[in-house]
Amino acid sequence: MGIMYMKHVKFFVFLCILTFTVSCGQQNKYVQYKVKEGETMKGIAQRLNMNTKDLLRLNPNVSRNPEANSVIVIPNKKLKATTSTQDNVVEDVVIEGMDKDAALKEKKDELIEELKKNFVVYEVKKGDTFYSLTRFYNVTQEELTTLNPVLSEGLKVGQIIKIKAIEEGEVVIENNIYEDVIDTKIHLKAALLLPFRADEYRSSTSKDIFQKSKLADMVTDFYLGAQIAVDSLRSQGINIELNVFDTGSNSTKIKTILSENNLNKNDVVIGPLYSEEAELVANRLNVPVVFPFYSTKQSKFTASKLIKTSPEKKVFRDELTTYIKDNFTKGNLILVGDGEYESNISNNVMKQSFQSHDSISVVHILKPTNGYIAKNRFLQILKPNQPNWVVLTSNNTILVADAINSLISLPENTNVQLFTYNKGEAFDKIANLKLAKVNLTYVSDEYVSEASVSTQQFNNQYAGKNNALPSFAATKGFDITYDVLIRLASGDDLKDTFKDGASFRIESKFDYTGKSGGISENKGLFIVKYNKDLSLTRLK
Repeated sequence: MGIMYMKHVKFFVFLCILTFTVSCGQQNKYVQYKVKEGETMKGIAQRLNMNTKDLLRLNPNVSRNPEANSVIVIPNKKLKATTSTQDNVVEDVVIEGMDKDAALKEKKDELIEELKKNFVVYEVKKGDTFYSLTRFYNVTQEELTTLNPVLSEGLKVGQIIKIKAIEEGEVVIENNIYEDVIDTKIHLKAALLLPFRADEYRSSTSKDIFQKSKLADMVTDFYLGAQIAVDSLRSQGINIELNVFDTGSNSTKIKTILSENNLNKNDVVIGPLYSEEAELVANRLNVPVVFPFYSTKQSKFTASKLIKTSPEKKVFRDELTTYIKDNFTKGNLILVGDGEYESNISNNVMKQSFQSHDSISVVHILKPTNGYIAKNRFLQILKPNQPNWVVLTSNNTILVADAINSLISLPENTNVQLFTYNKGEAFDKIANLKLAKVNLTYVSDEYVSEASVSTQQFNNQYAGKNNALPSFAATKGFDITYDVLIRLASGDDLKDTFKDGASFRIESKFDYTGKSGGISENKGLFIVKYNKDLSLTRLK
């Protein structure tokens, strides 16, 4: 490599020398080892030339990512074979410029491929922030800086950074973060179709309207959130024309709106709210039509212009199944259903999927007898002093309450973690303290980090304009409107931007996939867990 390349590209490579020293006698089969900052059980196992699962079996109470300075047990025999081994690890690679020379590119690719053997790797792009990276990959800024010390100076475009260590057997899916790009010359036109039903409420007081109608509350809040999104985008220099239409009661005004207005002049139509109207509008127009809320009828949509922003319920189950397969290493796995058709189908599908995994050999299924599951039936299956993962495949109010009450009254030495992909009304009726006691872990299409700068900015902006904190519908209105319009502001076709990666907004993840027939549906979901202090932690 010549000197001229150094004017364009600068490599910072820090070599971390990891040394193991055996200080105990030959007669000891196992010795203690103090974990260093950033070390994982996988990494330690590799240096010991042993399987990660075997090392985890020696340390049953240690996670795959042990805390620094914690003490674990390792085989003495393995260490003695290599009393002092040195592994050269690329600690950090930073590329501040990019030369087109083939030799330089080849060197960069080699370094990246080497890193990818042990880490999730990411190249910093224009517009990336610590917030976007930590939210997308579910890591903290501190964790990123520990792996990449140079980040203490901030993010720089072109940096190749390590996100997190890859555990043994973990499948890393290349899933890009969508990069917000704005073409300042663009002029966007959007239509918002919502059932305000102003004609019906003309003679009513605001108190009567919002106390008697949940729909009126939801529609109004969604609109107010959408307004904040448009204001925010306009402040970034995007020229936006927003046209709002009152669709009235279901199917009463939508045909009139279509006949009297050329909605094809818009770049996107957000709404209508009713599934029948959404299909009608999408079949009439040549522009994307965004369906803003979940409907049980959305799985039957056929109009190619439709974009479903709420994931299908089947995707929730698949997400939980994948998470358990990726994270279950040992213990007891129990599926608890209500005996009805849908629950039985889920039990069978999940059991078959679990048993195809290397670390899961036995899956128990519990169903009610005489309408309930007695506590002693749990005790017959649950094992003391080891993890018991219980998956509820039903949202039946009685079954959910009965199962949770049984699980929280088990002996102290029985460790239980409860999972569900269907956290509906049945769980809403259970006290959060009880949900925390069983470590409830569930799939959700929303997760809000109240400490994030973006969340605080949105809350302040919304409160300043509306003298109230945003509701779920208001935040949804912001997220959907902002995401759709910022993608269009790139100048690209909306559906083409879906191929460029997933985006995180205030509480939503938008990760769209195309289906046969042209419909785009969002599969962006979170895995969330209740903590003992009733706070929530995002696991994925």
